[in-house]
Amino acid sequence: MTHALDNTRISDRALEIAARVETFVRETVAPHEKDPRCGEHGPSEELVKELRGLARDSGVMTPHIPSDGDHLTHLETAAVLIRSGLSPLGPVAVNTNAPDEGNMFLLGQVASPEMKDRFLKPLVRGEMRSAFFMTEPAEENGAGSDPMMMRTTCRPDGNHWVIDGRKTYITGAEGAGLGIVMAKSEDGACMFLVDLPDPAIRTERVMDTIDSSMPGGHAEITIDNLRVPADRMLGESGEGFRYAQVRLAPARLTHCMRWLGACLRAHEIATDYANRRMAFGKPLIDHEGVGFMLAENQIDLRQAEQMIYWCAEVLDTGAQGTAESSMTKVAVSEALMRIADRCVQVMGGRGVTRDSIVEQVFREIRAFRIYDGPTEVHKWSLAKRIKRGWTKAQEGT
Repeated sequence: MTHALDNTRISDRALEIAARVETFVRETVAPHEKDPRCGEHGPSEELVKELRGLARDSGVMTPHIPSDGDHLTHLETAAVLIRSGLSPLGPVAVNTNAPDEGNMFLLGQVASPEMKDRFLKPLVRGEMRSAFFMTEPAEENGAGSDPMMMRTTCRPDGNHWVIDGRKTYITGAEGAGLGIVMAKSEDGACMFLVDLPDPAIRTERVMDTIDSSMPGGHAEITIDNLRVPADRMLGESGEGFRYAQVRLAPARLTHCMRWLGACLRAHEIATDYANRRMAFGKPLIDHEGVGFMLAENQIDLRQAEQMIYWCAEVLDTGAQGTAESSMTKVAVSEALMRIADRCVQVMGGRGVTRDSIVEQVFREIRAFRIYDGPTEVHKWSLAKRIKRGWTKAQEGT
């Protein structure tokens, strides 16, 4: 890579896996980036299946979960997922993409043995995709950044639960085999595992969005009288928000990992262009305005990487890492936006075309600033934490 990653804190086993993933993504996946089966709503199911077949053949399917069923540490996972993100298609191909990666982590932590056999194992094998049904339409004042506003309801009916409501921005719902559905009972939030497709879960539309890397796109969903067996509830009634927290910080961090990989690749492309393109008698990189942008990119790339590693190490202690992951999400998403924007600027007219993936990375990173909580929500949450700490300190004096 143009920007050498810091490998001094990564185990040998993770570095070996990461190297194989990088080779596969660069040599096998990247040539598919201009495949016509990459559409506005993500790669087609046919292309996903093809890429995952190639990943199995290369021994890099779901590389962060080894065959013994163990899970790499968060720090080790960072080394692997950054490499998987070197192409927008990389996470899809090697099964480290959202929402599947976060859903696999959640099921690994919370699901019963029976649920793991039924749902987790096929996900790990890359045989099906999943969707996480939480966000609700803003026009109905439903759950978004504030999950406490959840309006989707669930009620017991014999040995089943009945779910009704609407969801939106549900990534990958089209084509998924598993849905993790959040709804509110009299006890509080609940999670259910649902086989998809189900006639009671209807896609109203797949929205046209700025990003285009995730299979199935982002859908608006109506859930009408969905009957779910009681034994498909994940954990206990009323504990859904607690389970969501198990998923939240790690999934937020793995977004940072994947998109750091994408920006590393965009920076490589922009650097190559700046060194080859001549203007006013010398290569672009020798013009201070261009060279300084690439230098600033390297600074932001290194800082983003170190924030990811720091947060991963916190999670590896067993801490929930809520504040740390919020700080990392803000710092990394904002840094990557600057990087992607500079790459487009360095490449000029070519940077806004689809002749390279730089244009797509720019679009994806813009959406990432909103995924898993906008920057402003995380800052607000951190400010509340600062106030609580100050208040507690005053009470102790």
